[in-house]
Amino acid sequence: MRAGIAFLIVAYTLSQFYRAFLAVLAPALEADLGATTEDLARASGLWFAAFALMQLPVGWALDTLGPRRTASVLFLGGGAGGAALFAMAQGPGAITGAMILIGIGCAPVLMSTYFIFARTLPAAIFGTLAGLTVGVSSLGNILSAAPMAWAVEVFGWRETVAGFAVLTALVGLGIAALVRDPPKPQGEPRGSLFDLLKMPALWPILIAMFVCYAPAAGVRGLWISPYVAEVHGAALAQIGTATLVMGLAMVTGNFVYGPIDRWVGSRKGPIMAGNLAVAVLLLFLWLFPPSGFTGAIVIFALIGLFGASYPIVISHGRSFLPPHLTGRGVTLLNLFGMGGAGAMQFASGPIYAGLARGSSPAEAFGPLFALFALVILIGMAVYAFARDRVD
Repeated sequence: MRAGIAFLIVAYTLSQFYRAFLAVLAPALEADLGATTEDLARASGLWFAAFALMQLPVGWALDTLGPRRTASVLFLGGGAGGAALFAMAQGPGAITGAMILIGIGCAPVLMSTYFIFARTLPAAIFGTLAGLTVGVSSLGNILSAAPMAWAVEVFGWRETVAGFAVLTALVGLGIAALVRDPPKPQGEPRGSLFDLLKMPALWPILIAMFVCYAPAAGVRGLWISPYVAEVHGAALAQIGTATLVMGLAMVTGNFVYGPIDRWVGSRKGPIMAGNLAVAVLLLFLWLFPPSGFTGAIVIFALIGLFGASYPIVISHGRSFLPPHLTGRGVTLLNLFGMGGAGAMQFASGPIYAGLARGSSPAEAFGPLFALFALVILIGMAVYAFARDRVD
């Protein structure tokens, strides 16, 4: 089981890589394929949308078929197949199709890991393990930053992505060979998604999931690259540095958020404080935009640090789930998290394109970041009514 978990964590590391690598590939894709920022925002948004929509069938599959078959089949077919299609793309449409396939392939990986944790380990350590898993896997964010920029310069973007397609296939085969499905409890009751939706305690947490991941994912996954390039004149190497610093901050945030509920005796408090801090930082980018590259990177790093509350929000929601609906429950939470990121990413492209007409880049980016902040504030206003719970 340990070897199987290790392969699932490597697979989720690749998932983190794929959702963020467009930020570094953007200049090459624009030069070779004519892909605009709006095209890449659409492709990124559809990655998240595909990932989110797959959560419902993935939840059923985890409870019914188990994590081994669910994760290995989708990761091999969608993840490796989508990466191969990306490497052969001849236009923005193929990039979009490839990102959708990769999103489908990556959809079951983290939830398979959480399913095994929830079924086999004490509930009190779920949050710590959830944060540790996401923290280690966030190395994919780092891989998609400066190392990716170096590989693209040395080997070319097609060759680099083709290499990751091969690696994805090998990891998928490892999952099929090594993951073990946890045993089902005897006499387990039956249930459905509708039983979860009837639980009032879950709804404020689902709204928090919808808004908590969107800003960090959106900025790190796409917007940091055009911002530092167009506002501060950053070259490819500097873009790689900027995304690397924000990625490291997100890794640190995941490690901090994981066990924080046991440190402070609350889940709701750290979630509220961290997300409100992100909203303030985004508003600062709008009202007091930094004049230099270094100042911008510091703000983006803080957004990554405080915006890494995803694992503790999942943990808060999991604490209300009945055991026989673990698979459907964690995937429902993940649907809202990835759905929120996808919706914001999908909408941000046309919004920025409209703002950029007749405006300087700095004037266009400010209102875009303010919109991210507004979404967080609305979500936290709803989450304020959530019931706190610590295992």
